Parts: sequence; structure tokens; C-alpha cells
Amino acid sequence: MRSVVLTKGVPDFREGKVSFDEDGHLERGKTPTVMNPNDKYALRAALQTKVRQGGEVSLMSMGPPGYAEILHEGMRDVYADDLYLLSDREMGAADTWATAMTVATGIDQMEENPDIIFAGFKTADGETGHTGPQTEWCLNINDNLPDYPLITHVIALDIDEEAETLRAKRLVEGDISEIETVETDLPAFVVADPEFEPTYRKAEHRLRHKDFRAETQERAEEFAEYLADGSDKEMTDWENFSMWNHEVLNLDPDFIGLDGSPTIVSGVDPIPKAPSEREAQHIEPDDEDGMEAVLDEMQPFAAGD
Repeated sequence: MRSVVLTKGVPDFREGKVSFDEDGHLERGKTPTVMNPNDKYALRAALQTKVRQGGEVSLMSMGPPGYAEILHEGMRDVYADDLYLLSDREMGAADTWATAMTVATGIDQMEENPDIIFAGFKTADGETGHTGPQTEWCLNINDNLPDYPLITHVIALDIDEEAETLRAKRLVEGDISEIETVETDLPAFVVADPEFEPTYRKAEHRLRHKDFRAETQERAEEFAEYLADGSDKEMTDWENFSMWNHEVLNLDPDFIGLDGSPTIVSGVDPIPKAPSEREAQHIEPDDEDGMEAVLDEMQPFAAGD
């Protein structure tokens, strides 16, 4: 069973240091980056699949070379076997459509067609929820790949390897929230919902989970050492990491990145750093007067006043 998880780095809005250029495009190189929070649910779904069915998990992202750190974080979370980064300047400033086209081409470039592709619900910097479904559409118009039925808002899933089917529970939001059960043939494309919770029903699954954790910890440490090496090296020297540019993917620059993005940014509002809601006074434990003042302050609340 081969799974691929699509993940992305997003601005760390908590820092209040999001940088935009004069055209309103996010300057990712000048902005602190973290893994997109919703991708973690896709990671959990892929890990459950690996633990229950065995096989391998790959992580794929599109972004600048620094996104290798995001893939490293994902490797620790999902116990991934290998990592793929699609990266060069021609891919920069892509909207969801240009991103989907690039990522679908990256999946096509892999030596083995995945049985399941997992994506997060939406990204924290775009909030559109388009990239996953658009990637699935791009895959399905590719004659080199099988069709990938799309299941969104997945909160639980089971796989029957003999029947080559996937059964999923999905959350349907409307006037009321309902749970819908659907089934499809493999391969499939799954968009995980934030309500997804992995389940490991058997003792052998829990033991396998423990083994994978120890095995991948060693691999993640090797990759961390590789990233920390400041010497000149190709970003594909590590055997479990591949970085592909548009030439490797045989992509026309006119159809990817900014040039291939039909979305036009009409304006951007800066995100200021959130002000502190209250002032804080730092008091050392050996400051007797200060600690006495803290006690005096807290006593009325302890008494219920």
C-alpha cells in the first residue's frame, strides 16, 4: 500500500511578521513558516493506513528549499519513508490551480502510482480548500495515471485490501451535521476533515505503531543532520529526499507559478502583531515583597469576591 500525503508550509501568523511585496504577493522567504495545521489530519489518516495495512508513506510539498524543514516535521509525525519537494523560482507565487497542476505532475513523476493520496481540508493562508480537489482533477485528466475518486470531509476510514476498496465516513455540514458512509474502489483521493481521529483496534496495530515510531526517529535524525550540514551539496544527496524543479517535471513555466495563475490579488491587508491583552509583571520566587503582593492580589479571588 503506497500513500502520498500533500502538505504545505504556511505563514506563522502568531509571529505577526508576515511580509508582502509591492504587488501583494506573500514573501515566503521573509516570513516564519510552519506546517499547515489542517495537513496534520491528513498525516494521521496516512499513518493509520500504514499501521493497519503496511506499505510506505511519502510526503510531497511545493515551495522554496526551506520547506524541507516542513517535510522533516511531517516525517516525524507520520513516520514517512520518503520526501518530495517541488521547488524552483518558476513555481513561485502560484495560486491553487497552478499549484494543483504542479503537484499532480509531481505525483506522476513518482516511480510507483499511489494507492491513496491524502490532503488537508484547507490551508491557513488561503482558506479556499481548492488545492486538494483541483489536484485530483488534474490527476484524472492525465492518461498516465488511473482515475482517483475524490472523498472529502473524511473523519474515519477502513480499507479492504482484498476487495481493493475504501470505505469512509464523512462529515456533511448543513442545517445539521450528519455522518455519511461512502465506499469507492482504490486508488482514491482523500481529503481529511479536522474531525478525523485515527483508530488502532488491535494490539498488533499498537505494537506496529511503536516500531514505526522508533524506526522513523532514526531516519528523521539523519535528515535533520543532512539539513544542518552547511557545506555545499545538492539537495538530493539524501537517499530518501528528492527535490524536483520544473525542468525535471517537464513543466512549461507559462502554465505554472505566477504566470500560470488565473487568480488576481486585488489587495492585501497587513496582519499586525496582536497586542497583549494585559500587562504582565515578572516576579522572582525569592522576591519576598513581590510574592506577598501576589498573595494579596489573589486572596480576594480565592475567597470568592
